[in-house]
Amino acid sequence: MAISIKSAREIELMREAGRILSEVHEKLGEEIRPGISTWDINALGEELIRSYGCVPNFLNYNGYPASICVSVNHEVVHGIPNKSRILQEGDIVSLDAGLIYKGFHSDAARTHPVGRISRDAAKLIEATRRSFFAGIRYAREGYRLFDISNAIDAYISRFGYGIVRDLVGHGIGTRLHEDPQIPNFRQWRRGPRLRPGMTLAIEPMINMGTWRVSWLDDDWTVVTQDGRLSAHYENTVLITAGEPEILTLGSK
Repeated sequence: MAISIKSAREIELMREAGRILSEVHEKLGEEIRPGISTWDINALGEELIRSYGCVPNFLNYNGYPASICVSVNHEVVHGIPNKSRILQEGDIVSLDAGLIYKGFHSDAARTHPVGRISRDAAKLIEATRRSFFAGIRYAREGYRLFDISNAIDAYISRFGYGIVRDLVGHGIGTRLHEDPQIPNFRQWRRGPRLRPGMTLAIEPMINMGTWRVSWLDDDWTVVTQDGRLSAHYENTVLITAGEPEILTLGSK
């Protein structure tokens, strides 16, 4: 496993890639409402990314046909936008987006309520978000990679939710997916030691029921096997000599 260490210049480029993506997410989040189609969300996301002079890194990645992954309710990730898929009051929708700025990638995901949602759905979204922050307490020099995984698992286990095992976080830099893989569930090894200059996409994917997932016939959309809700929260994180720096967090 070769984990790239970014130079000071490369870190500055990744900071800008992250800052831009955080603004894209904030603007997309403001548009989530009943009646909007997943296709319209994707179109707006691509327009925003290109307006900053960036390229959507998901578009045509291994054949993925859109710029924003839009996953609704029991869809975990990689939902394909569709003109006929209209968001309804009470849905939850996960937006996974990334971009390339001067050769460097950023990657982040958010799950949003659509109008008024159930208390259980809101609890799932918030627990997923908080599990990310529980994990990055250990995203710092001196800890090991799987300390992050174990902290996410420890936080989520109290709720009885399922932690997706078939999909994990990853390193990121000049490529969207670099070493290392970052599971969100407990590991019995500690993994490599974290060093300043590493950049990681940490992304808990949490299901209300079983952790087991399936792929739809489109070969992209991942869904929960029991049809219950799923939430996703992701940021690109820089390991420093001190506190971890969340490159895609944004002002809000």
